[in-house]
Amino acid sequence: MIQIPRLQLEDALLMIAAAEMKALEIGVAETICICDEGGHVIALHRMNEARITGVEIAIAKAFTAAGHKRATHKFNQEGGPALPGGEAFGIHTMLPGKFAIFVGGFPVEHMGRVIGGVGISGGNGKQDIAVGEAALAAFEQALTANK
Repeated sequence: MIQIPRLQLEDALLMIAAAEMKALEIGVAETICICDEGGHVIALHRMNEARITGVEIAIAKAFTAAGHKRATHKFNQEGGPALPGGEAFGIHTMLPGKFAIFVGGFPVEHMGRVIGGVGISGGNGKQDIAVGEAALAAFEQALTANK
């Protein structure tokens, strides 16, 4: 029988806290979304002064990262599959409003499986990456501490 690890609300809240701490440290108001492996929102947090548009964008980034099992910025890097001429050009039109191909979405991995996604919206690309990486690092730290 296959056993599938699942993100819990406590995991999502831990990642959100770490992401918000990083966002405050670098001076950016972010919206942070944590979803499960199916792209369903577990927790969503919009910091004070974060743009209202960030909510839907963060959800889309988390959904894409979890559902497609890759960081969203990998779609449009130089030579990326979603750029004109790439094998996945136009992929974002398949699920309008739900599929994001720009910086800020990260898969959450455990035991060799993608078990969720993190979506960050509100800063520039470098800021969103730093905040997303802080969320993932907190999750990894918690896993290591619980071994």
